[in-house]
Amino acid sequence: MKTLPARPHLDHLKKQAKALLDGIRRSDPDSLERIRLALPAAAQLDHAAIAAMELRLHDAQSCIAREYGLDAWSQLKDYVVLQAASADATTRKRQWRQWAFGHGYQPARPALAERLLREHPDLLAGEPALACAIGDVAAVQAAIAADRAWANNPHADSGMPPLACATFSGLIALPAYAPGIRACVDLLLAAGADPNARWIDPQAPGDPLSALYGAAGRNHDIALSRRLLQAGADPNDNESLYHATEIADPTIVRLLLDAGARVTGCNALFRALDYERPDTLRLLLAHGGDANERGPSGSPLLHAIRRRRSPEVIGLLLDAGADPSASNDHGVSAYRLARCLGLSDVAERLLQAGAEADDQPGDAFLGACARADRASVQAMLAGDPGLLAKLPPQALRLLPELAAAGAEDAVRLMVEVGWPIATRGGDIDGSALNWAVFRGNAPLARFLLAHGARYDERHGFNDNVYGTLSFASIAETTPGGDWLACARALIDAGSPLPEARYHFPEAIAAYFDELRQASA
Repeated sequence: MKTLPARPHLDHLKKQAKALLDGIRRSDPDSLERIRLALPAAAQLDHAAIAAMELRLHDAQSCIAREYGLDAWSQLKDYVVLQAASADATTRKRQWRQWAFGHGYQPARPALAERLLREHPDLLAGEPALACAIGDVAAVQAAIAADRAWANNPHADSGMPPLACATFSGLIALPAYAPGIRACVDLLLAAGADPNARWIDPQAPGDPLSALYGAAGRNHDIALSRRLLQAGADPNDNESLYHATEIADPTIVRLLLDAGARVTGCNALFRALDYERPDTLRLLLAHGGDANERGPSGSPLLHAIRRRRSPEVIGLLLDAGADPSASNDHGVSAYRLARCLGLSDVAERLLQAGAEADDQPGDAFLGACARADRASVQAMLAGDPGLLAKLPPQALRLLPELAAAGAEDAVRLMVEVGWPIATRGGDIDGSALNWAVFRGNAPLARFLLAHGARYDERHGFNDNVYGTLSFASIAETTPGGDWLACARALIDAGSPLPEARYHFPEAIAAYFDELRQASA
């Protein structure tokens, strides 16, 4: 990893990026090798394939940033500002807090927080609350010795109690910091810190966030969660159990439930069904989870079917008393929903549990589409060319529902046979293109755009596909999503540049800025 000079200059770094881009376009081997080593998208490619990628300036900038140990050009720019002689401690500290705790929809960046602190070791001097976030045991001991009431005093700038500073700290993901942070939590609790300490995130104002949520729901730290619960933290904070279901290891879920967390009322059962988590589901049901709880998408059984969960998960719900005859708000039964989603095994399991077979005209066609059964779909359309036109509006929502579920083969087949491409559906009430972009699925986005989808298709949050791109790319809604490639797909399809009101991560923003400059 390259080392930045003590006083880096942004203009010099920009020149480095331009020189690298020039070398790439000349197929200079050294330049292509730098790209291969730095950019994940090029890691498995040979030089010829990299040269054919049509890389742009923002790609070269990203490479330069990664060579200096940073994930993006924006982070490199931030570092240049923070390292400037004119940058004061307040500016650096504000940036450090954002990297340490995250802000808004941006996750914590512990490696960056650690690096800034390493380069400015006195950055947190005189800030014992923030010392909790890095596990500075000596500083916390001194603060408690000077004033035991300090353990419950909120930090002046953020309003975070010392305990929350520790439990929300992203640096607990770094092995060098985790033991110290946990030790600070022990010191605070022993000094009388309220285990139910709460604060309001100014970047995402809403209900107060508990220290337990930081440990269990945000950082998913087993040791901290156990310690807080032993100290009397209330597991019914409306957040911790819900977010604990998002990880595969059910240990924290078990800790919360054993401490008295209530399943019903916090949507934890529905959140668990967003994933294939049979072990977590068993725990929730064994601790009072209501298999017939009503939620935004109906019962847990209906929610599980919409999420295309396995027969095992469906069986667990049925064994726990889920009504096999449940229907959604549109009167579609669980059996019909499974059939229309191509889940034949689930439909059979429902029949065994007592559901009635209430197939309707068109259901077999919908199921074949959902299974991406091209031969059956084509045979049905050959027998009845007007079959698509006979489907009710609610049935047409199958296309965005399948796009939301990531059933790419089914979506492609349905579009190819003439499905109305702008039909809206799914949790965000968006078109298939909105859902492809939401998931960061660039190949599917390109396919949809090539078949008539448009950037200005709306979704339920009163915006278009660029709004979806902005939110999804910042929140990173799908692991491994490629939102930069989605942005390129939109532009390549003839979409106009997005309005200035949208915010994007650095790579996407740089891509759009470069296009604006080229057209100026």
